[in-house]
Amino acid sequence: MPLHQYPALVNILGYLTYFAKKNMSHINIEFKARIENLQTAEKKLLKLNPLFIGVDKQVDTYYHVKKGLLKLREGNIENALIYYEREDHAGSKQSNVILYPHTPSLSLKNILEATHRIKTIVKKTRRIYFIENVKFHFDSVENLGEFIEVEAIDKDGTISIDNLQKQCDKYIEFFNISPADFMESSYSILLIKKSSL
Repeated sequence: MPLHQYPALVNILGYLTYFAKKNMSHINIEFKARIENLQTAEKKLLKLNPLFIGVDKQVDTYYHVKKGLLKLREGNIENALIYYEREDHAGSKQSNVILYPHTPSLSLKNILEATHRIKTIVKKTRRIYFIENVKFHFDSVENLGEFIEVEAIDKDGTISIDNLQKQCDKYIEFFNISPADFMESSYSILLIKKSSL
């Protein structure tokens, strides 16, 4: 049958095509929050008819770098070398991202491990959705728990920081996120802190 008769597949192929561009540098306004019931939050989002990308089994290997965060993401949907700089504080925050999508490669991993010490490894199951330029992650993170992460993304300089912030604020209210629920740091930092206790 013609591909257009499978709109969900067309959407996913479009996303993978976008993700497979040679390199991407973009700005996010984002937040991460611990959530009591991930399924309840996901069902609430489904009422808005988001685009479902799929379920990604991700392994993020973080490496020691002088500033920012560097990680190699290996998944069944997303595979990328990602560098980003972001302030660590509760609530929504700006993240400056340089992302290099790649075909899974043992050589790339071997180069990284030969030149950078491994900081930590984060394993998670991630359900991915989009509404326009806003990306939603429903995450079950090994040894940490369940979280929701929302990223309002400007990938080409056409969306102002103020509008990205408004989008984030909208979904903070939509999901009834309280100040105590916000996570200040990346999963890598949370995992390192937990392992040191």
